[in-house]
Amino acid sequence: MRSRWVRFFSLTTFAVTLTSSFAAAHDLPTNTMMNAFVKIEPKQAHLVIRVPLDLLRGASFPMKGPHYDLSAAGPATQAALKALADGLPLWENGQRLVPSRSSGCLSLPSDRSFADYDLALEAAERPADPAVAIYYAQGFLDAHFIYPISSADSVFKIQTLVAEDLGSLTKLTIRYLPLTEPSRVMMIAGGSGPLALNPAWYQAGSGFIMLGIEHILSGIDHLLFLFCLVIPFRRLRGLVPVITAFTLAHSITLIGSAYHLAPQGGWFPPFVETAIAASIVYMALENFVGADLRRRWLITGMFGLVHGFGFSYALQQQLQFAGSHLLVSLFSFNVGIEIGQVVVLGLMLPALALFRRVVPERMGVIILSAVVAHTGWHWMIERWETLRQSQWPPLDAAGLVILARWVAGLLVAFGAFRLLATWVERRFLDRVELPERQMEQSERAA
Repeated sequence: MRSRWVRFFSLTTFAVTLTSSFAAAHDLPTNTMMNAFVKIEPKQAHLVIRVPLDLLRGASFPMKGPHYDLSAAGPATQAALKALADGLPLWENGQRLVPSRSSGCLSLPSDRSFADYDLALEAAERPADPAVAIYYAQGFLDAHFIYPISSADSVFKIQTLVAEDLGSLTKLTIRYLPLTEPSRVMMIAGGSGPLALNPAWYQAGSGFIMLGIEHILSGIDHLLFLFCLVIPFRRLRGLVPVITAFTLAHSITLIGSAYHLAPQGGWFPPFVETAIAASIVYMALENFVGADLRRRWLITGMFGLVHGFGFSYALQQQLQFAGSHLLVSLFSFNVGIEIGQVVVLGLMLPALALFRRVVPERMGVIILSAVVAHTGWHWMIERWETLRQSQWPPLDAAGLVILARWVAGLLVAFGAFRLLATWVERRFLDRVELPERQMEQSERAA
């Protein structure tokens, strides 16, 4: 008897949970993408936006059967415009702007006016057509706001608070049309803070420095590669050319990727991720068998080219917020990466020094490198499976030309590294290693 009640209670709980899940899923909007234009003129700014009606939960448009009654939608449209102005605040130099005029109307899901600013403006300004049938939660609200501004050269920021409870599920695509600069497109996730549409160079720089620090500190594969580099070194002086080579190399491919010089196609990101994992395995095995520390900076530089492509993926969605300061943002991102590396090295080197006091040096290098190699090997196998399923570019005439260019570029890079290696070994490494060898000999003699 007791087992029947337990079974009944379990089935009832499952049914309630399942029903609640379906209800919650039904409450989620099917369209969470908003499209907008922000156009700057000498004395005013225009915000033209299209919002899915599914996101305007507080708006109550009158119904006429299964569709909206557009002939009586005027008061509801005005209320929705007021709520939308509150949900999409616009700032000029930190001062929140208040729209001097607003207009809007409902539009069909099939309407394609927002492919162009002029068409979008016309759609938001047109009077409602009572003959148009827009079914419940199936259309859009097209709105036009005009804001008085002090200067077209001000810094403008925008934030999306529409359907704030959905957080990052909502997206706002903005096409920014400044007065004297080229237009650009940005995508802002809901729940983010105010974002500058045209940041000053120092604003863009500080933001990308923080982004670089966050990326290197959260990139476990880059940190593991860095750890592999420092395991055999006992002193910071020997690491200087290694870290310098890594920095210069990843800066080259990072800048090239920002200017769209990297290979295109869905195969390339998993290829880079697999190559990064392979670089970790290689460096760990080199530590295991005995690394040539004089040439380590050269190998590090070659692998740094690959890691630069990996760093570039962190920028793909963020460079849209660089405004007209692309080079400043790239340089700042690199500075942030180097700051993060210095912080990590400041923690790694003392920890390794303590570890060597407990474990003999050579045995410690083998143990740590074996652990790193094991981790990198699993990453490489997993990423190889993803890469193997990717669609590779066809080896037609155009593909062969691209391949030949990249082979030639790699050969040139390798030759440049070889020449630089010879110069560094003659001018720098001998001076660094001689005192280290003398110190090691004195330590052994003692």
